Parts: sequence; C-alpha cells; structure tokens
Amino acid sequence: RMKESDWDDVMNTNLKGVYNCTKSISRIMMKQRYGKIVNMTSVVGLTGNAGQANYAAAKAGISNFTAYMAHETAKKFGEGIRVNAIAPGFFITEQNRALLTNPDGSYTERGKDVIRQTPFGRMGKPEELCGTIQYLMSDAAAFVTGTVAVVDGGFNIFAM
Repeated sequence: RMKESDWDDVMNTNLKGVYNCTKSISRIMMKQRYGKIVNMTSVVGLTGNAGQANYAAAKAGISNFTAYMAHETAKKFGEGIRVNAIAPGFFITEQNRALLTNPDGSYTERGKDVIRQTPFGRMGKPEELCGTIQYLMSDAAAFVTGTVAVVDGGFNIFAM
C-alpha cells in the first residue's frame, strides 16, 4: 500500500516539476511569440505500471498538460510556440538499473517482463531518444503540436 507522502513526492517531482518549468519558460516564449517545449512523459503514462500508480499517473498528467499547453499557446499566440512530449519506453539508466538488471548484467524478473512485452526484444539506449527530440525541435515538425511521440521498441502496442 502506497503512502500519501510517496504519492505527493512523485507528483511534485514529475508533474509539478514540468508545470513549474513550463510556467517559467513559457513567459519568455509568450513575449517573443516563439519557442518549443518537449516534455518527458513515459510509456507507462499510457499503459500503467504495476506497483507505481503514482509514477504512471504523473506521467499521464504530463501528457495531458502537454496537450493543454499546446492548445492554449496555439490559440493565444499562433503557431510560433509548439508544445510536445516524448514517451520513452524502458531505457536502462542509473535510476532504474537495479530494478531491471541484476549485478551481473542479466535481467531481473521485472526486466524480463519488459523484454517479453517489447517486440524489439531489448531495452532502449538513451541516445535513441535524440532523433525524436531533434525532429520535434526542428522546422520539419512545424505543424506538430500537442503530440506525444512514443519511443519504446513497440512496448505500447503489444499486449501479452
């Protein structure tokens, strides 16, 4: 059972953190009527995550907030401000390494579950997010706002 303080900590870090950053930077963008925001959500914001309802809810909130901000800025300031998000799947980082891998580098049971759910059959590499970020920041995405780009090796499309 989750403590309310655990819920609050994750909401404050993830959802409120994105809100505060967006609030700060969007003031500048609104004055100049130009800018691009790419928020980081997660595939678990789309699918849920066993044992981490707080994290999944916060990430779902980021997706919703991204859509809200995209709509508001477009209506008030035109197409010069774009707001999008990326929903990474599972990437091994220092934050989740112990959850997904054993000390010998083999996958934990949770890691094996993720691999079984991912059609590509592997975890992502952090640098594999760069192309999507570059696209969303570029003029090639001039007509893209309010989108959540999923980068997950197919995790989100496969149901066991």
